[in-house]
This record gives sequence, C-alpha cells and structure tokens, in this order.
Amino acid sequence: MYKFISSSSKSKLIPLLSNSILYKSAYSSNLVSNSRNEISKFFHKPKNGNGRWVLWGQSGFRSYSSESDRETMNYDVVIVGAGPAGLSAAIKLKQLCQQKEVDLSVCVVEKGAEVGAHNLSGNVFEPRALDELVPHWKEEEAPIDVPVTSDNFWLLMENRAFSLPSPFDNKGNYVISLSQLVRWLGQKAEELGVEIYSGFAASEILCNEHNEVTGIATNDMGVAKDGSRKENYQRGVALKGRVTLLAEGCRGSLSEKLIKKYNLREKGQGQHQTYALGIKEVWEIDADKHQPGYVLHTLGWPLDQKTYGGSFLYHMKDRQIAVGLVVALDYENPFLNPYEEYQRFKRHPAIRPLLEGGTVLQYGARSLNEGGFQFSLVEQL
Repeated sequence: MYKFISSSSKSKLIPLLSNSILYKSAYSSNLVSNSRNEISKFFHKPKNGNGRWVLWGQSGFRSYSSESDRETMNYDVVIVGAGPAGLSAAIKLKQLCQQKEVDLSVCVVEKGAEVGAHNLSGNVFEPRALDELVPHWKEEEAPIDVPVTSDNFWLLMENRAFSLPSPFDNKGNYVISLSQLVRWLGQKAEELGVEIYSGFAASEILCNEHNEVTGIATNDMGVAKDGSRKENYQRGVALKGRVTLLAEGCRGSLSEKLIKKYNLREKGQGQHQTYALGIKEVWEIDADKHQPGYVLHTLGWPLDQKTYGGSFLYHMKDRQIAVGLVVALDYENPFLNPYEEYQRFKRHPAIRPLLEGGTVLQYGARSLNEGGFQFSLVEQL
C-alpha cells in the first residue's frame, strides 16, 4: 500500500486546450469543457432556494478503496501533469468551488520528483492570463520580478550579426524562470485544497466496460530491467475521477494513446502535429556583462536555409542568462546534429564574448509543439 506525500504555468482555462485533453468520465453524464460557463455544468442549484449549490449526483469527496490487484483512490477530478496547464486548471476549479459553495476533490499527479522539476528555466512571460487567474500575484510574491527592458532581433551570418526590426512586442512582459513559477503555482493550488502527488508517473489509462475513461494508474514500483518483479515490488495506484484531464505537455504518452484509440485527430480533422527540439542552458556571467530584462532572438546561422529554427538569449536576475537553440524536427539533412549546432551558435563572434568567463549552472532539452493551435487541435470528447 502506498503512502502519498503532497509536495509542492501562464494560461487561463480556454488556452489549456492546446496542451490538454479533457475526457468525459463514466462517473459524469455531462460533457465538461475548459470554459468558465461549461464548468458550471458541474453544479446544480436546488429548488429549495437556500442559495447553496450542490453537485449533480454525489457531493464532492475523495474516497479510498481496494481492488483485487491495486489500491484505488477516487476523486472528482484527476489531472495528469503539474505544469502550467494542469496547475492552472486545478486552481480555477477550486476557485469556482469557492464561488459556488461546493467542494470538488481535485488531485494532480506529476512524474517529476518535485513540482517544476520538468520545466526548463528561462521564459519571456506575458502576465495577462495570470492576472485573471491570480489577480494579486504581485502581492503574493510570485517569482516574476524582471521586466523586459529591451527586445532585440538579429539575423546571424557565420561571422556577422545584423539587427532587424523585432517582430515581437514584449512590452509589459517579464523574464522568468518557468520552473520557479510552476512551484509557486503548486503552492497556490495546495492552499486551495488540491492534492499534488509528485514522483508518480501516470502510465495507464483506466476504462470501464463501456470503454469510457475512468481515471489513470501510476507506474508499478520495484520492477527489474527484464520486467521481473523484485522483492520490493508494489502495484501502481489507481486514481479514478469523474473527470480526467491530461495536461502532459508536448506529445504526452497517455494523450497520444487516447488520440489513437478514439480517432480524435481524424474526427476533429486536425493536421498531424509538427515538433521541434529545444536545447537550453542557464549561465552565470560577469556582472559587467549582465543586463536584467535584455531579450534577444535570432534566426539564420548556424542553420541552413532549409531548416526551420532559431536561438534565444534572455537575461534573468542574479547575473543569470538563459540561452538556447530550437531546431524543427523536419530538417532534411540526416547528418544535422542539433546539439552540435547549438555548440557552434555559442561560438559566434556576437555571442561568445558574453559567455566567456561564465559558468553553466543548468542544462536540458525538450520537445516543443510547432504545429499550432488552429490546425493541430484534435476533437475534444
């Protein structure tokens, strides 16, 4: 039996559809959407006129039960992924519960060891959606305190850099660490009563006999490399919900399974998503080179004219900068190595002087969605 320990991004609910998939559960007869009006379908005002809102069917609660081969925990809403999308959805649901004077049990399962562990640092952040979600974020000490001071756009040649008019408008935006913001959102969610389980990967979609999604199961523990069960083997836990929200991010494993199982892409006439690889490092540089709030994007070298991509460089606080390269994964040259191209980029005459004498603090890479919301959105169940 497992003992769960609760631990502690920019979006409102409607944009979450680009990285989230919402499923109707066998526990609910209503289709639940991400919009504020549609979420109201969770609630019903009784005829007695006392003004108190109650849930259709059973009231919100979390229960615990045991099946033959795994433990089961029941919730009203189960969210997979403690990133910006998943945590924003959890916070908004709890805020609506307070407004309607009802209680929905909401849990978020996160595969990272802690909230924010899988969110790479360095981000130019537009606070408009956070203004709607947490209006007093400034007073609540959100880690957003480096406003953009300059917005630059360069075309790189092998040995030169040409300044171009910037296609971006980052006035009023901030340079932030996304992982720090996600940790802060996790704290806000827990304060509202959301249960967050870090370190547990959702490995399986659970369905009932009618082929309806009823929740997810976490991965089994104590499994050897050859698939055999070790002495400390423990079966994964079933987290069942009236609604299951997948907010896994780019090409989530469970999302892809359900898209294929229910033919969501074909039904929604959505084009297949295209992807890119983003490589990012966080550096600490000399104080005399640091300009907090400086933002730079580039295109051109080291990529050829047939390869989509570009670089970015953001000056954060405490002498730290985020620098990286994005390469679309539809490149034609089979010998192209995104990592090697990133190393070449850092040696460019316009970039190298900034990094000389500095220290790499963190590094990482991740896949990115490039297909766009308009053309790649699948049908929502």
